[in-house]
Formats: sequence, C-alpha cells, structure tokens
Amino acid sequence: MSDFSRRDLFKIGAGAAAGGALGLPGSAAAQATEWTIKPEKGAKLRIMRPSKFVQGDETLFIENTKKYQQQTGIEVKIDFEGWEDLVPKTAVSANVGKGADVVYGWHDLAHQFPEKLVPLTDVATYLSNKYEGFYPLAQKYGKRGNTWIQVPLGASGAKMNYRKSMIKEAGFETVPQDFPGFLKLCQALKAKSKPPGFALGNAVGDGNGWTHWVLWGFGAKMVDEKDNVVLDRPETVAALEYAKQMYDTFIPGTLSWQDPSNNKAFLDGQISLTANGISIYYVAKGSTDPTLKAIAEDMDHAAFPVGPVGKPSESCTMVSAMLFKYCKFPNAAKDYIRFMMEKEQLDPFLEAALGYWGHPLKYYEKNKVWTSDPKATPYREVISRALWLGYSGSLGYASASALADYIVVNMFASACTGQKSPKEAAAEAQKRAERYYKI
Repeated sequence: MSDFSRRDLFKIGAGAAAGGALGLPGSAAAQATEWTIKPEKGAKLRIMRPSKFVQGDETLFIENTKKYQQQTGIEVKIDFEGWEDLVPKTAVSANVGKGADVVYGWHDLAHQFPEKLVPLTDVATYLSNKYEGFYPLAQKYGKRGNTWIQVPLGASGAKMNYRKSMIKEAGFETVPQDFPGFLKLCQALKAKSKPPGFALGNAVGDGNGWTHWVLWGFGAKMVDEKDNVVLDRPETVAALEYAKQMYDTFIPGTLSWQDPSNNKAFLDGQISLTANGISIYYVAKGSTDPTLKAIAEDMDHAAFPVGPVGKPSESCTMVSAMLFKYCKFPNAAKDYIRFMMEKEQLDPFLEAALGYWGHPLKYYEKNKVWTSDPKATPYREVISRALWLGYSGSLGYASASALADYIVVNMFASACTGQKSPKEAAAEAQKRAERYYKI
C-alpha cells in the first residue's frame, strides 16, 4: 500500500468508525449486507458513460445491463459518449435539470455540483460491507464530507507500455525505475530512431496521467492540504525542465495527441514507449493480424518510475456513478448501480476488459484477470497506489474546474515546446489555478 493509502486510510477510517458509514469491523453498518431498496414500479432509466477503449468493456457493460433488465423488467438505455464530451454534457444536464439519470463520470466531476445529486451512501455502504471495503482513493473521489455523492465503478490506470526488442536495442533490459535512468532510456531510444511518445494535447487520461506523474514526482503539486495554490515553486520548475528533456526525445506531433493517438502510434510501430492503459495490448493480443500479434508478443508493461520525491506519484482515470435529483426513479437507479458492482457482474466485466478497469473494492484483488496473464498483473494496483487529481487538496468546484481546464497539461505543453520558459509556464499556471481556488 502506498504512503497515501496508509495515511489517508487512517483519516478516512476514523471518520467512518464514528459514523459507521464504511462498515469497518465492529461498526453497526458492518452487519448491513442485505440490499433492501426496491425499484419503483414502471421505472425507466437512462445511463451515460464513456465510450469504450476495449471492446470487452462495452460488451459486458451491455450484457450486464440486459441481465438487469431481464431480472427486473426495468427498461435501461445506455448512451456512450466520447471521453472529451462527457464532462460538458454532464455539466449541461446538471445545469438544465434534464438528461441521463445516472452518469458514469470522470474523477471528481460530481464534486462540481453535489447539490444536484442524490446521496449514494446507502449504496456505497452496502458494497463496502460486502466486498471488503473501498480503497482510500475510491473513498476520496466518492465522498464529500461523510456523504457518498458518487460510487466508483473502476479506474483506467496507465503503466509504461514498451517494446522489449526496442529497449534492448537501446541497451536496456527493462524500464528503469528512477527518473534519471528513465530519461537515459528515452534518449537512447531516440538515438536508435525508436522514439517514445506521450500525449500533450488535452487528453483526459493520457495527458493528465504522465504530466501529473512528473509534477508530483518532483514533490510539486497544484495545491497544498489547505487548498493554497503552490504551482509557482522551484519544484514545479524542476519538473518542467525534466519534462522538456523528455519531450525532446518524443516523436513529432504529440502536442495535438488525444487519448487514442498513442495507441495508434504504438500499434503502427512508430513509437517504442508510452504511458497507457492495457488497451494497446488488448487490441494487439486479440487481433488476427500477424503484425499486431507480434507486437503483443514483443511488448510488456512496467510501473511508472519513482521521482526525487521517493514514492509513487501515479494517477488513474477514475470513473464513478452519480445520480441526479431530477431522476424520476431514484431507487431503481440505486439498484442498477449496486447490481453492476456485484461479483456476478463485475468479475466477468473485469475479465472481459483484460484489466483495463482497475477495481475500487478490495475483494476484486482476487479476480483471475490479474494473474492469468502476467502482462496484466501491473494493472492490479492502479487504484491502490494512485493519488487523486487535485492532490493534495480537497475535491470540489475548484479541483474539478481546474482539471477540466487542463491547467497542468497546458503548463507542461507550454514549457516542453519552448513557448514559455519553465518559470514562466509555472507562473502562468499559478494564476490560472488561483482563479478557481479563490472563488
């Protein structure tokens, strides 16, 4: 367990013990493992969630939803939305009071409009009690104070995706686990005309993922524990200087990359190294194309290297279910959210996605997907070792809005491309973040 997990589990657990909300051993809620909420008669539901990156995700989500419809008679419609479209469409629904009943949204999106949401503490408590508890990061994203405002379904976490033959040609057996060694690998790969590539466009998952990793790896962050903006610091400048050296080794064009871009470049053989979920391997392994099959055989995954801060500084793309107050059938919506998290549904869902979705409940560490293919094993810890986007401050309007504005990604892009010096980029990002955190 990461340092964050140990520290914050104590904090979160202490509050839960007082209220029994998380069902820790000895609490009254720990006995509440029976689901008693009954859907309304004649209920109909509309669900909105991110579009797939691996086919198994969508296939099993639809199959599990059909199973729910068959068991309950409740009609459920699913809207799959592009990753970049999910946030603005959810915000519109929140503002106009009309749209999908349940939205599976990114990160801390629910914290931007908690007053528009139905509390889901009953759902989360039931699941926590039954499935050995939520990881601290899932609790951090899911709760506002002592109230659950969204229930995490899972997280797409990135690991280093690399071609074994290419890094060996560059003189390395595996991905170094320190920042200086990792930079030397990137430089050696470029020298061999096998460049790495990391997204610097406004990419929900990939852009946020690697830039926050470098930022936090140097001990820098957007805000401190009291929500003071602290970007304009030497640690940030050091992170940007390091990222600039990384960027100098990248394949051209990463400034405009979205989340699918590095997948395509890797499968086309254009890059040797990137940060990504398991979706690249999923596509290559399942393909009938001999070229892609060979890539699946030649590639592997590794944890992100640890920076000068001395501990993991990874993030993950958490997806959680929120329920809007305008929903006419809130009990049915809660029942649906609960149903999709039960082992009869979630176990095959995780397996079908080949580890693309990390599990928010500790029980699912046992799922065979994490051991049946060693190349999936590194993804088992995407939630347990990750920090939250908005670290180390609180989650709310400011954190959600700053994330949606891609302040960190844009700061890195500006410094990496030389549009601004690292010091200038950090100062500009400081001012942009203060506009949200001073409200």
